[in-house]
Amino acid sequence: MAAVVAATALKGRGARNARVLRGILSGATANKASQNRTRALQSHSSPECKEEPEPLSPELEYIPRKRGKNPMKAVGLAWYSLYTRTWLGYLFYRQQLRRARNRFPKGHSKTQPRLFNGVKVLPIPVLSDNYSYLIIDTQAGLAVAVDPSDPRAVQASIEKERVNLVAILCTHKHWDHSGGNRDLSRRHRDCRVYGSPQDGIPYLTHPLCHQDVVSVGRLQIRALATPGHTQGHLVYLLDGEPYKGPSCLFSGDLLFLSGCGRTFEGTAETMLSSLDTVLDLGDDTLLWPGHEYAEENLGFAGVVEPENVARERKMQWVQRQRMERKSTVRPGGWEGRGGKPGPHPASTYHCPARACKLFLELWPLTAGV
Repeated sequence: MAAVVAATALKGRGARNARVLRGILSGATANKASQNRTRALQSHSSPECKEEPEPLSPELEYIPRKRGKNPMKAVGLAWYSLYTRTWLGYLFYRQQLRRARNRFPKGHSKTQPRLFNGVKVLPIPVLSDNYSYLIIDTQAGLAVAVDPSDPRAVQASIEKERVNLVAILCTHKHWDHSGGNRDLSRRHRDCRVYGSPQDGIPYLTHPLCHQDVVSVGRLQIRALATPGHTQGHLVYLLDGEPYKGPSCLFSGDLLFLSGCGRTFEGTAETMLSSLDTVLDLGDDTLLWPGHEYAEENLGFAGVVEPENVARERKMQWVQRQRMERKSTVRPGGWEGRGGKPGPHPASTYHCPARACKLFLELWPLTAGV
């Protein structure tokens, strides 16, 4: 019964992975899994958690798998290969794009920009739940686009802001993040396309490695290698020092509010290591994720930590936002550390950071199902 209740609680993406909650495993395997979970909780607890974390509820058992094995099944691997390596994937993306434009002519969510002393971050809702971003040096009139999957929506924002697009930063190769590279780079002849050479990003012109810095006006943006979702996944850290503001992390499909991306090309261990890279950033670092996954992820976190008060407060806020189709990636509305409203810190403050990491033990087991 507990497994059924837990599976019901997993909505959206989580529902497809509900089989991971299969009740209690008996014998030494179950005991070992429980010990592993407890160690994970103790090793990766949030700084906000002053008490020793409790182990995962016995009703939610970890199903062990071979270390280093990609959990995707044969059918999932075949479809993923077609999606990422052939033009069938591009055609599928174009179909998604047409449907999203018809369904959400003004975007799937209402977003708000954030201005920091002459630097503007503008979220752009695209497809059914993606976010692209424009990072603008308002004094120089220069803009950088992050994951511009819908070139029409991004171009409309460029024209509205009256800026010159000089760079595209791609976190990874998936079409819902890179689909606009061709049209935008052709329209803006001086625009450079940055990304990892390991990922096969379309129309890449300037390969980046870990810790490389892209400079545009006063914008200093550092690339951080975070494999797991894809082999060459990068996140981009906008340094706040030049404009005397908070740093901003554009996390692609690595980290969302209380959740993380699927491990299509890596293992849970690899993803956990990549998460550690960004969870060590300063508490004032602001998170700008690649998808609107807050409600689904917090629902999953509620299964893992049903008594977590901070998670419940976040969920209530997120549900109010979504009822009005407001983005959860927006300034104001949620109080972070110190009571100051703003986008969510990259450290996913409070105990849901632990849920985010426990998420890794369960989620990858049925990826591609």
